[in-house]
Amino acid sequence: MDGIAGKSPALTWVVNISALLLVLLWTIPTFGLLISSIRDKDQLATSGWWTSLASVERNLIERSSAPDTQVLEAGIYVITGNVFGTEQGDDLGEVTAFGWRSQQPTAFEPNTVAQMNKGLTLSVGRNGDYRLTSPVEFTGSRGKRIFITSIEAPKFTTNNYNEVLFAEGLGRSFLNTMTVTIPATIIPILIAAFAAYALAWMEFPGRSILLVTIVGLLVVPLQMSLIPLLRLYTDIGIGKDYIGIWLAHTGFGLPLAVYLLRNYIAGLPREIIESAKVDGANDYEIFLKIVLPLSFPALASFAIFQFLWVWNDLLIATVFLGNNEEQLVMTGRLREMLGSRGGNWEILTASAFVSIAVPLVVFFSLQRYLVRGLLSGSVKGG
Repeated sequence: MDGIAGKSPALTWVVNISALLLVLLWTIPTFGLLISSIRDKDQLATSGWWTSLASVERNLIERSSAPDTQVLEAGIYVITGNVFGTEQGDDLGEVTAFGWRSQQPTAFEPNTVAQMNKGLTLSVGRNGDYRLTSPVEFTGSRGKRIFITSIEAPKFTTNNYNEVLFAEGLGRSFLNTMTVTIPATIIPILIAAFAAYALAWMEFPGRSILLVTIVGLLVVPLQMSLIPLLRLYTDIGIGKDYIGIWLAHTGFGLPLAVYLLRNYIAGLPREIIESAKVDGANDYEIFLKIVLPLSFPALASFAIFQFLWVWNDLLIATVFLGNNEEQLVMTGRLREMLGSRGGNWEILTASAFVSIAVPLVVFFSLQRYLVRGLLSGSVKGG
């Protein structure tokens, strides 16, 4: 009987393994993005996030200090310094090999003296301290090239987030996105909840035609209405303003909201509604005190969809807000940073994680209602 009912152990294992793989495919990139966003920028540029806990080997080309820093010691001109750029290089890495020619960048071990051309010598310690000597005075404006191979311990920092939120302007864009997303999520839910109750439990002429029209709007491309809607908003004075984008997101999100909520509300027990009417409650009281609390799973389901849609939107924000610095949303800011800071992975990863942090919180806070709300609305109808 178990085989007939489709409950075989093999099928159960397949379903569980498939679900686990989907979870891993979704969480591993997110985890990698988080790790990359807090790594040192130099280590991030040379190794993957999965190596973040291991020591990193790096090949560097540095220059000694300029000739004007040389000192005369016992008839020998000497230039000293540290290849890591500080007086104490121990915390920044350990030199494992060095060289003075590009053909042999690892020819010498640390603390050995390398003989260079024209009587020059070079030695580099494990902590990065170097000593460059010459029998004659150093000339020119630049120092000598020093090739080193170093081992560095894993380094993590929050400087990436400080730069992103305060120096790169993402903090302002974050507030702009919140200003757009919160009202654009709440307004369609409120309107759709009233409309869904009316379509589910109130009798009026043309109800079926109105419901079919709403369902038909789900397949209409929103791009068709962007320019006419923007012209209308400009004529009435709300173009390129927050109220315009709130109304735009409300209009684009209402068909799906009404459809989901109507199916869920229509599936509520009829006895509850009829008992409330017998007790003298009007439609407004029934909706506010009975239907709305019972419909929270469906409301949460749509809230997740609408919030994620508005938060990740770029097209509508570009059309109805524009690209000025005062109103640029996060997706627009990230687009500009990809063009101007494409080589700065530490900036891009920190920016990307900031942009997905709030949607992750919203999703995990409401996800327990998601399946319940969607399934109830899909299998019951009025």
